[in-house]
Amino acid sequence: MKISVSGLVTLLLGVVLMGGVTVVQGLWTDRWAGRNVKAELIEAADLLEKRFPTRFGNWEHVQDISGNQEELARAGAVGHVSRLFRNIDTKEEISAFVVCAAPHDASGHTPDRCYPGAGFEIAEAEHRQSIELEDGRTANTFTGTFRKSGTTLRIFWTYGVDGKWVAPQVARIELAGAASVNKLYAIIDESRTPKARAVAACTDFLASLLPEIDRSLAQADEKPAAETEAVGG
Repeated sequence: MKISVSGLVTLLLGVVLMGGVTVVQGLWTDRWAGRNVKAELIEAADLLEKRFPTRFGNWEHVQDISGNQEELARAGAVGHVSRLFRNIDTKEEISAFVVCAAPHDASGHTPDRCYPGAGFEIAEAEHRQSIELEDGRTANTFTGTFRKSGTTLRIFWTYGVDGKWVAPQVARIELAGAASVNKLYAIIDESRTPKARAVAACTDFLASLLPEIDRSLAQADEKPAAETEAVGG
């Protein structure tokens, strides 16, 4: 059977495409990571729940918020934290919702998808915003607003992976290969707070919170090494 030049090109492109899809799928599922990804994910989720800060900057923990189990399941959450915080000076309140999940789960359940599904309309389309953190680093976030029954919620969201907070263009691809991702939402009721003030409050909240999360988790990682040295010494 003879194959034309155009047919051969089509065949070769098909092979390349199939190979590319296989590689991407391998990265998404971490099946080529050469490590126990499931165990690392469970450990990361446990650390998040145990060591999530309750006090940072001018913000203090007010109460825990019950998580919706169906929403958590859809988000692929292995661990999660949902808490209300209040600024001790301004009395503004912000809810922090964080899930620890595998990259392909964390990247698929975002506010622009789940909030409209819950009856909200998109009032301000999502866009990126960089935040200068208190430790001198920069976090990249998304932000937008969602409106329902006279209530407008301002949401900032970002992905914590490998000590960085990022807002990737194609999260499923750019986060592939990580054992776990901490996806964080900061939510403020913009119906009660003017837009400029709401954005400033969330910016201040994240500028203090994100470095504190990283410090807390890093200290947990360092502890076993310190204990090992003490035993060896």
